[in-house]
Amino acid sequence: MMGNLNKKLEVIEQSLKANLPDKVFHNIQQSIEDVQQLSNVSGLQVGENVPDFVLQDAVGTKIHLYHELAKGPIILTFYRGGWCPFCNLQLRAYQEILPKIQELGANLIAISPQNPDNTLSQKEKEQLTFHVLSDTEGLVASQFKLLFDVQDSLKSVLEGFGGNLEEYNSMERWVLPVPATFVVDCQGVIRFSHIDPNFMRRVEPEDVLKVLETL
Repeated sequence: MMGNLNKKLEVIEQSLKANLPDKVFHNIQQSIEDVQQLSNVSGLQVGENVPDFVLQDAVGTKIHLYHELAKGPIILTFYRGGWCPFCNLQLRAYQEILPKIQELGANLIAISPQNPDNTLSQKEKEQLTFHVLSDTEGLVASQFKLLFDVQDSLKSVLEGFGGNLEEYNSMERWVLPVPATFVVDCQGVIRFSHIDPNFMRRVEPEDVLKVLETL
């Protein structure tokens, strides 16, 4: 049964389908199928150790993953960017359950390729109180086996959403992470992973909470 978050995401999807030209919506669907065929974006799996990293947040503070894991389990979520309405809805849903996450002794880190300036504007807009980090070269997403190059057919579609990745990510190469969420225990071991090339679908926050309750 579809959860509350995905019901809201489906409303956005249906709105796009109703308002976009058929060719544009077809290009979006085709891009999802293309990413599904890629062999290098399967994502890290349950039982694997996560690579350590240091990334900056919106105000330039360096966040060290393994230092954060020393405090408790971490939910790591990779998202496409603040220009993506599906991502914004997901981040708001996580903000709503953040008190429950913290009650369980855990915390949340969200990562996108956006440069810190764009991350700050999104963080202010969404009023997020968890770490929102900038993976501007896509190196961390690549280590997590999530990074892919955007096809030319999709570039114009993304620009139509205001998603000029050269501007947002401050790099010429157009790359995105497959949306993914991991629950990582204090030893750095992945206890749950959800990787879906269909960016219009996300794991339900309540399902992530259930995993945390078992740690």
